Amino acid sequence: MATCPECDAEVDVDEVDADVGDEVSCPDCGQNLIVSGTDPIELDFATDEDEDDDDDDDDSDEDDRDEGDEEDEEDEDGDDGDDWEE
Repeated sequence: MATCPECDAEVDVDEVDADVGDEVSCPDCGQNLIVSGTDPIELDFATDEDEDDDDDDDDSDEDDRDEGDEEDEEDEDGDDGDDWEE
């Protein structure tokens, strides 16, 4: 047994098979937890790596759109280098 750092509820963790890095969920509050120690069993908050990856993807998409917007503005001003005078 271990204690949830969020709500202090007891979380059932298999002390024999538990390894540092194993993920568990608190049955009371639903918090995602990670085993941070095995003797005694200690739990810490798990980080959501998927959310971090999504944030990175969103930032790069916005950067791509911003660069494209700047190019469009240049085209609208007629400063694209094409001289159409004869």
